[in-house]
Amino acid sequence: MQTHNSDFTLTSNDSQRQMLLIPRSQRQSFFIQFSILTLLGWVVGGIASIALEKTIVETIPPSIFQQHLTWYSLGKSFSSNLIFALIFGADQAIVVRRYVSGWLWLLATSFGWLIANSVSTAWISYISAIAASSNLISPNETVILGILSTFLYILSGIWLGFCQFMVLRRYTKDAWWWTFLPSVSFFFISISIWLLTKVQDFIPEANRTQILYLSGQGLTAVILGVVPAIGLCRLKKSRHTNGISSSS
Repeated sequence: MQTHNSDFTLTSNDSQRQMLLIPRSQRQSFFIQFSILTLLGWVVGGIASIALEKTIVETIPPSIFQQHLTWYSLGKSFSSNLIFALIFGADQAIVVRRYVSGWLWLLATSFGWLIANSVSTAWISYISAIAASSNLISPNETVILGILSTFLYILSGIWLGFCQFMVLRRYTKDAWWWTFLPSVSFFFISISIWLLTKVQDFIPEANRTQILYLSGQGLTAVILGVVPAIGLCRLKKSRHTNGISSSS
């Protein structure tokens, strides 16, 4: 009787392992690969977007962009954000495609990032405009506006999470919490940037701006890789995953 119970326990544990989206034996390698490729996507995407903006500025005659300043600014911003989002999503899809559709992940991540970035930028610009239009702003009001901008930035991550969730729901079960996971990443990013501002006085003034920028970018890339990697390792496969995968 005791043997049957132990066999049942082993079988139950094995079935639970098989239900994980990322098998336990692959978790470590997946975590490392996903984090590294996310970091790579952040760096390469950033360089590519800056290069594209520079190309647009050098290609379009000044007379044209002066006549259509608003459309020029919107087009340049959208183009650079699009190329960044595609590269960022593609790098993650290289690893994720072993478990979910790589193309769907690429599209969801790119589209979600564009929406999240556009929403947060619009809100922050709006709040900055309010602050600029007010001649007299007390220190307390400045702090409140800063906190509000940060909160809206964190909240914008829901758009990215929702787009990715629409892909994950085809392969996993009880993945609703993924909608809020990018906001968790954005929260840690905000905390990291805030901590950097607290230690900036200890950085030599000659290189302070460059060090703060590179440190902020590095921490952002690491967090955007580590948090989703942990989340993906926690997901469980849906019973219909095999059928969906074979038909995709």
